Amino acid sequence: MNVFVAGGSGTIGIPLVQALLAAGHQVTALTRFASKQNDLRALGASVAVADALNREALIAAVEAAHPTHVVHQLTALPKDGARRAGDLDATNRLRIDGTRNLLDAAIHIGARRFLVGSFAMLSDRGPGATAADDDAAAAVRSMERQVLEASERGSIEGVVVRYGLFYGLETPSTVAMIDMIRKRRLPVVRGDKGQLPLIHVADAVSATLRALEFAPAGGTYDIVDDRAVSMTEIVEAIAEYTGSAPPLRVPGWLPRLVAPYLARVTSMRMPLSNAKAKMELGWRPRYPTMRDGLAQMFQRAA
Repeated sequence: MNVFVAGGSGTIGIPLVQALLAAGHQVTALTRFASKQNDLRALGASVAVADALNREALIAAVEAAHPTHVVHQLTALPKDGARRAGDLDATNRLRIDGTRNLLDAAIHIGARRFLVGSFAMLSDRGPGATAADDDAAAAVRSMERQVLEASERGSIEGVVVRYGLFYGLETPSTVAMIDMIRKRRLPVVRGDKGQLPLIHVADAVSATLRALEFAPAGGTYDIVDDRAVSMTEIVEAIAEYTGSAPPLRVPGWLPRLVAPYLARVTSMRMPLSNAKAKMELGWRPRYPTMRDGLAQMFQRAA
């Protein structure tokens, strides 16, 4: 495959580029940061520098690479993760306008397949969906809809993979969380009943490779661990593995007052299933649960 990875210098972009190259594929990594060129070339990838919101520049970059497969991993999130709704504004634009530009470019040059990395907690679940109907959710729905409608028209083979929350030592948000927990600055909510879908970034990469090669056109997959967990379980497990003091416990109203966006996200109940990805893609997570992934992380870091 000749693969164009948009967002090639991001959290999943870099390990995905590495995995594609290791599998023997030709890879062009798109980044909007000229400073990232040397790092990407050092991996063995060709590099394109362009802003996905600049339609003409993006089309030119895709035309030059002339890929058979295009992977959309475009985000513009803060390094340590989104902490308020406004932190998602730039990513929302990429999910709406950037998707349109990249999809049009892929169809224009005759690429066979277009895979988009979506976010499971904001994707459209139909009636009864628990994700809040806000700008971020609307942007994710637009992104997925654009790809699936193009696939239905026969313009390109569209595939959607919906990731749970990334974790891993390669993930800046995990590193920031570990630091906060060590300093006892990340309290947990009493009676926390959240169920958050997680996925180790290495498992997200392996699932993406399987979907890129084996998913049927129009396929959608939840790429998540075998078991959802609460934020309390996450924090307590990291405290245990790092030998940190137990987290402080606070009433539910306090985080809703101080950090309403984070409180809403971390209280979601989305116990998603990876059964379809296992059955149709032949994929199995290397780290089926959060504790499996944490054990590997801290064993490696020791």
